Amino acid sequence: MTEPRSPLKDKPLRNPGQSVREQRFELFADKLLAPGLLVMLFSFWALIEWVRYFVPSPPKPWIPSIVVIAAIAYAVWQFRRNWPKIHMLKQAEDGEKAVGQHLENLRAAGYAVFHDLVGTDFNVDHVIIGPAGLFTIETKTWNKPGKGSPTITFDGEVLLAAGYKPDRNPVIQAKAQASWLQRLIAESTGKTLPVRPVVLFPGWFIDDSRASRRDLWVLEPKALSGFLAKEPSVVAPEDVKLASFHLSRFIREQEKVLEARK
Repeated sequence: MTEPRSPLKDKPLRNPGQSVREQRFELFADKLLAPGLLVMLFSFWALIEWVRYFVPSPPKPWIPSIVVIAAIAYAVWQFRRNWPKIHMLKQAEDGEKAVGQHLENLRAAGYAVFHDLVGTDFNVDHVIIGPAGLFTIETKTWNKPGKGSPTITFDGEVLLAAGYKPDRNPVIQAKAQASWLQRLIAESTGKTLPVRPVVLFPGWFIDDSRASRRDLWVLEPKALSGFLAKEPSVVAPEDVKLASFHLSRFIREQEKVLEARK
């Protein structure tokens, strides 16, 4: 059986401040975390020696050895349990970065671009606001099969990835996000603006057999700009600015809420 492979051919471009973030992490790991662990280790060693000083007794290595073996077994179990999740999260992060950087090109066409909107127990990967309307974008960076054509098929009801039905239906998720955004904008601006859900699958071939795609787009990221270019202008420039302003304000307020929870 062949191993699954990532749908991303290239690494996403670097983000603003990434070098500083990497230096900060490296500095923390090398200069703070390692010395802190050494202090804890030697403090524990000193504590054991002080206990033996006040309560003389011969060495008893069996008990700490059993504890160490148990700790190693627990660490190995946690690693095997969580490493696949960490790997998938890293792949999802890379996919969102790659799509986000692709969406940035839409600013030249009059679109405002927002990333990672945090709601209540969910997030929207990207939102674009422009002449063709408002669009919520859900990115699915799924592994492609080791063999065969990496095809997403969608008939309007059932979505299959390489012939398999996913555990969670991204179409339902995307439509719920679009409804949420439309309510949010209507409540904050007093205007009901058109919002369309989009699901992007980096690296996959899309086979969409629907007669109409008005309610939802299922696309490979590179196709999005072409679809937008064919759409009529339905949102006036002043409404683009209005919706963008209110969404920016919502994002900043949510950041304050998240910061207060930490």
